[in-house]
Amino acid sequence: MEKICLLVLSFWLHFTPLFAQEPQPLTKSDILDMVDELSNWDRRGANDELGAINLITPDKRRQAAKLVREGISVSIARDVETEIAADNPKPFEHTMLSGGQTLHAQWCSDNFSVSYHGFAHSHIDSLCHNVHEQRLYNGISAKVVTPNGARKLDVHNLKNGIFTRGILIDVPALKDLDYLEPGTAIYPEDLEAWEKKAGVKISSGDVVLIYTGRWARRDAVGPWSGSQAGLHATAARWLGKRDIAVLGSDGGSEVSPSGIPGLNSPVHLLMLHSLGVHMLDNLDLEALSTKTSELNRWDFLLTVAPLAVPGGTGSPLNPIATF
Repeated sequence: MEKICLLVLSFWLHFTPLFAQEPQPLTKSDILDMVDELSNWDRRGANDELGAINLITPDKRRQAAKLVREGISVSIARDVETEIAADNPKPFEHTMLSGGQTLHAQWCSDNFSVSYHGFAHSHIDSLCHNVHEQRLYNGISAKVVTPNGARKLDVHNLKNGIFTRGILIDVPALKDLDYLEPGTAIYPEDLEAWEKKAGVKISSGDVVLIYTGRWARRDAVGPWSGSQAGLHATAARWLGKRDIAVLGSDGGSEVSPSGIPGLNSPVHLLMLHSLGVHMLDNLDLEALSTKTSELNRWDFLLTVAPLAVPGGTGSPLNPIATF
């Protein structure tokens, strides 16, 4: 009997990791505690409006420039979505004002219109995009966001662009999948496992890009809404400790539904409001995933150039990864 018990104990100790349970469900109270715990408010003074962008120092930029070895560039923007779909209720509008079809035409001219926040268009969220308890990042009153635009924490602060090291975290490759299903959560353990698999280490001032295969799945099964694969809220603490500068993904960066009653976007809250980390949403990381696998390297120079819009809560953009 004693031998049987020892065998059972040995089996349990050996195989328990395979049957590990998901972390204890978080509550809204847990997230609000993390808002205070992770806060970077006053880290760089009461007047700071750049947040974690301050971590992209001149030395960091010089180091990032040295990552360009092959001379290969890859866009990570999604081509504009012009058709109404479940994930695109406000399509990109493109109209021609004049064209070359008339006999005496001298100029071809057109007009664009886009409502970029949402789940369709590649864009950046500036730090004035998230409001919590009538405050923005660094304790700035939400009253600075007026009908005429935001007087502080707007995207115009990034007019000089973002030029730093980017790292792709390819979660489907980690799990040997073509893409993640909507509602799949990505935990800190997954991020650490990818670092080991890819041989990279996320460091201060990096832009971290989370690849879920969102667009590959869309091509396979069509558009959908209401749920997405992405980071579990506990990953915010892990990324905060690494002092990342910007977080991006091919969706909204966080798992949805969040699983947290009363709080739909905890990662946005923790990143934009607490840590001061700008976010890149709805990137198209398909070509980047292919290129990183082909080159067997997952870090690169990343350049991001938002439109210079005073008062903007964000901007559509076309970021470029260069190897």
